[in-house]
Amino acid sequence: MGFVLCLLALPLALWLIACLALVIFQRALQYRPSLDPLPDPAAAGLAGARGVVLFPLDGLSLTAWYLPPPPSAEPPRAVALFHGNAGSLIERVHKARMLAGEGLGVLMVEWRGYGGNPGRPTEAGLLADGRAAIAFLEAQGIDRARQIFYGESLGSGVAFHLAAEGPAPAAVITEGAFTRAVDVGARRYRWMPVRLLMRDRFDSLAAAQRVTCPVLILHGRQDGVVPFDMGPTLASAVAGKVSTFFPDQGGHVDLLDHGAQPVIAGFLREGAGGAFRLP
Repeated sequence: MGFVLCLLALPLALWLIACLALVIFQRALQYRPSLDPLPDPAAAGLAGARGVVLFPLDGLSLTAWYLPPPPSAEPPRAVALFHGNAGSLIERVHKARMLAGEGLGVLMVEWRGYGGNPGRPTEAGLLADGRAAIAFLEAQGIDRARQIFYGESLGSGVAFHLAAEGPAPAAVITEGAFTRAVDVGARRYRWMPVRLLMRDRFDSLAAAQRVTCPVLILHGRQDGVVPFDMGPTLASAVAGKVSTFFPDQGGHVDLLDHGAQPVIAGFLREGAGGAFRLP
């Protein structure tokens, strides 16, 4: 009888061990940074950019890359580029070049714990890093009303939250955005109580309901990381005017390879019906 009880208890014990592992290691699963220090931006293919330092209010000093807007841009406008959970800025240089080609400055934000930066990534920490990026652009003479927040995957959670918490930016663009990070985890690990245990939830769905600026949501229908249905769900929640692009063959944050570039350019130039217009 005791042997039978042990056999019956074994699955429960293994499940409890898995839950404990999730509690301990969840941030290692959620954040997968490149630890290599960032090179000079020109060496990475971003000519005209320079390394800068961002200063979140918790005292860290974070390396980032800044490509100023062209001198002819009047008034100057800039994008704060918030990348996803893996790698570093280096894998996003092509996106920065595309945005700069539209006459915008680009601040490539490198998160704490990524690219040789100090600190460990958390939801609160990344939001602090994003606020430091906004402050940096304001110090360059580009006020919040002339900033565009571009959030890629995990970075979309930062973009939506920051757009909701203060004066509206010029626009928000998201690529491969989730409704909530905890929703992605709950679908991936259906057999675990992710909604109970996950700390960094990034509730973009709630934030979107307070975003009043023009928003462009890009999401590939073949996205294997963030389920496609989260894109339309977010679009329906945005308080302001929203545009969407859902390419049939698009995957996760590869949408420039699937026709997103002219869509982004058109959105920036027309500003979702003229609400935001570049010169």
